[in-house]
Amino acid sequence: MMAILGALAGAAPGACADPSRDWLVSAPPTPARVRVSPDGREVALENGLVRRTFRTSPNAATIELANLVTGAQVARAVRPEAVIELDGTRYAVGGLRGQPDHAFLDPEWLAGMTADPAAFGFTQHRVGRPEAPYPWQPVRGAPSVPWPPRGVALELEFAPPQGADKLLRDVRVSVHYELYDGLPCYAKWVEVRNGGASAVTVGGLDTEVLAVVETEKPRVHMQSDFAFAGMQTTHWLTDPEYTTQVDYELQSRVMLVSRYPLGPGVLVPPGGVWRSFRTFVMLFDGEDRERNGMARRRLYRTLAPQAMENPILMHVRSADSASVRAAIDQCAEVGFEMVIMTFWSGFDIENLDPAYVARVKADVEYAHSKGVQLGGYTLICASRDVGPADNCISPQTGKPGSKFGQSACLGSAWAAGYFDRVKRFIEATGLDVIETDGPYHGDVCASTEHPGHRGLADSQVAQWEACRSFYRWCRGRGVYINSPDWYYFSGSNKCAMGYRETNFSLPRRRQILISRQNIYDGTFEKTPSMGWMFVPLVEYHGGGAEATFEPLSQHLDDLEWHFAQNFGSGVQACYRGPRLYDTDATQAMVKRWVDFYRKRRVLLDSDIVHVRRADGRGLDCMLHVNPRLAESALAMVYNPTSAEVHGDLTLPLYYAGLTRRARVREREGRARVVPLDGASQARVAVRVPARGFTWLTFEAAR
Repeated sequence: MMAILGALAGAAPGACADPSRDWLVSAPPTPARVRVSPDGREVALENGLVRRTFRTSPNAATIELANLVTGAQVARAVRPEAVIELDGTRYAVGGLRGQPDHAFLDPEWLAGMTADPAAFGFTQHRVGRPEAPYPWQPVRGAPSVPWPPRGVALELEFAPPQGADKLLRDVRVSVHYELYDGLPCYAKWVEVRNGGASAVTVGGLDTEVLAVVETEKPRVHMQSDFAFAGMQTTHWLTDPEYTTQVDYELQSRVMLVSRYPLGPGVLVPPGGVWRSFRTFVMLFDGEDRERNGMARRRLYRTLAPQAMENPILMHVRSADSASVRAAIDQCAEVGFEMVIMTFWSGFDIENLDPAYVARVKADVEYAHSKGVQLGGYTLICASRDVGPADNCISPQTGKPGSKFGQSACLGSAWAAGYFDRVKRFIEATGLDVIETDGPYHGDVCASTEHPGHRGLADSQVAQWEACRSFYRWCRGRGVYINSPDWYYFSGSNKCAMGYRETNFSLPRRRQILISRQNIYDGTFEKTPSMGWMFVPLVEYHGGGAEATFEPLSQHLDDLEWHFAQNFGSGVQACYRGPRLYDTDATQAMVKRWVDFYRKRRVLLDSDIVHVRRADGRGLDCMLHVNPRLAESALAMVYNPTSAEVHGDLTLPLYYAGLTRRARVREREGRARVVPLDGASQARVAVRVPARGFTWLTFEAAR
């Protein structure tokens, strides 16, 4: 079968692009800084990629949000720096009034604009450095990157307006910004400090309010660390002040807001300090999916570097010592680095019986003697019924109930005991990894008797903070966190790359191809190290013999496909079963792919350029790129069809930093030089056997 396989349209910025001047390929030369104008009336955050400028008189307000790569102005009108509800009254924090037209901001208008007397007023600014939200050191193959990230921090402090309730007289609201070197992204959060004698309730909060230019909407990305179970803090709203918009009913959604979905409803006691979630705003320089995905992945590498840890792991099905040690022995033999005592294995992290703790501690020490790390599974709260006194209470019925039927409330007395038991177990045994199923998933709780929250309004933020606090504790101990949810900015290492349990009950070849589709799709928004896949060595949720790989030696060809696409994409999988191999041939295959990954670990953990998605009709391909390596690109090519495929493969090597010519090598064969076109694309002839795969590596031609 003859095939011409082309690169994705738009995979490189264009034929005239220069990778040596592209921030995604080469490090930008301009560090983040705070610049104050000579008259002291303006303060700017800038790093050569973005700039946000604040007017500080008669109140503090953003008067410019510029994309310095494209030259575009992103903000068209002045808005408050935040909007906060304190003790039942909403206040703007900063901002200016009197802009004649909200379609654009003419700098000459600023002299005539005034402060809102009902808004919190600017008092001072402070300059500092970015904070590390949790401790971290590079381990488990993660590259050594700065932590906390390099950049600059800016705090704008605001005091209550004169007409505010006297109980708020000593309350201060600070709006914090961080801007990072080499990243067109800033972080923002709000802090409330209560210096008064009475508690203050934060009933609602918009941490970011941006009046965005219509044409810039596709190039503004906003997310937050309050992101789990699809929780949304980002909202595009209408802007009734924008009366010159082309929509006659003024319904264009051009106001970008980051806010709590509920509450937060928190009580800040006298002398107390409370911080909101963090909002991250990134300005893209185009609308290409690949390029914007790379920008988002750079954000995670910079602000959640623990997600670059990528240990090779196995899920052992039984947690008795004999089974665990047998799995450890096999892992050590082939180069696997971690064993997790999986769900339904019998492992109990809440069991503090001294004999059980001693047994697990001995297993951990045995694993360490073999160069393997050991940990286990726990179900935190989703679908966990811990009794009516401690379950989430439905606001609709007033009775226990959640989206999972029953779920424990992480603000309950039970939850405090749960976290205490788990921490004590980890400390006593020295566990290296914890797999947390059902971490906090967004359930609200209407109970007024749980010690961790006051009622419905603060139930969501209190449970999230409890889960986040536990993850940060684990991070401080260097415990690896495998999770099914999006807690990267709270310290977790992985969540699913694409996971539907019933798919692993399908016949092997179908689940293999669907898994490769999941990897392809998932790595647009995640680095390879951020996601885990799944391989059912034993039956999982049904499917019988057609869906499973045991006996392993009888399904060696199919099993190798899983290894080839997981290790070939840099995505580690949970290989769930009692063993990794059953014969010498199986062991040799496993070790071959482990060695393949470990030899090129840095490149395989690097960004993926998506060349062609698997569809079962022909070749599919993923391309790893890293311009900082001598071997700067590796293409994995798969042929799932029943016929040999040969033809020309076009690969975009721009993000590998290659121009004009490259040396290409298939597998470990002889290198040859190929020319690159003006878009840094190489056209390479390939021949891939039926139901086979190959790989190509590239480096600069001298």
